[in-house]
Amino acid sequence: MIPGGHRLRTALLALFVAALSSACSSTPQTDALLALPPAGLPRQVELTGVPFFPQAGNDCGPAALATVLGQAGVTTTIAELEPLVMTPDRQGTLQNDLIAAARREGRLVVPVDTVESLTEEIAAGHPVLVFQNLGVATYPIWHYAVAVGYDLDTPKLVLRSGEEARRLTYLATFERTWERSGRFGLVVVEPGDLPASADADAIMAAAASLEQAGQADAAAATYAAATERWPDRAGLWLGLGNASYAAGRLDASAAAFAEATERAPDDAAAWNNLAHVLHEQGKEREATDAARRAIGLGGPYAATAAETLRAIERRT
Repeated sequence: MIPGGHRLRTALLALFVAALSSACSSTPQTDALLALPPAGLPRQVELTGVPFFPQAGNDCGPAALATVLGQAGVTTTIAELEPLVMTPDRQGTLQNDLIAAARREGRLVVPVDTVESLTEEIAAGHPVLVFQNLGVATYPIWHYAVAVGYDLDTPKLVLRSGEEARRLTYLATFERTWERSGRFGLVVVEPGDLPASADADAIMAAAASLEQAGQADAAAATYAAATERWPDRAGLWLGLGNASYAAGRLDASAAAFAEATERAPDDAAAWNNLAHVLHEQGKEREATDAARRAIGLGGPYAATAAETLRAIERRT
């Protein structure tokens, strides 16, 4: 985290050393973005409505998290987040704690690790929480900030950073400081609002993590939005069925599992899950047919499907 005023001189010296050491280092992602921006990407974007929480001391982690949560519809403060994410003996915040805190609020968290995807998210209205090393390898200065704007003509990035609501930094300089931290970045969005740069696999992983955090409704909303973007991905329909079931919505769960079997008729898990939900709905004939279909497909789900069929037959 950026030190307080008593260490400002040391921090500035480290930044000067970093600038010297990286003057000749490559910035391939920035170079590629400026040479050939993605089709439709605006040249300049700034999300002026993103809230700002100036940090004090070593609380840049809670400050950055409060910023992206605020944009995602969660009203919070640095003081409320500090006991949840600060690690006292490290005088800072661990990345996993930031992610866990956002998920506890029922928000979808998806990684962002390229300069291009960072600009795509900003253009879509999503500020990006980033982790930087503002020093050098031998004298790291770890810092969380939030990217809220960019200008490809300058070319600069706009950050909510430290005590500055609008810190400007060259994209190439940012890429170097970001690279030195492992390019950790993430977007935090409301369920149903999908990141612009994420693929279906990333969304499925993020939604599954919401389920594991006990946020079934949020996971279901995410899967539902994802099925609209990638309707042919059976795994998304399967996830929607599981999350809807966990949320107690049997009709929605059965409909999603049925859709999964349409998209992937050889998926025994989808047929077994459909049989299970139909059984709970009292639709024994349809449940029996689905269970037998799962058994007939064989594979690792055959035994589970056989147990599902026995449960149906006991009720019948």
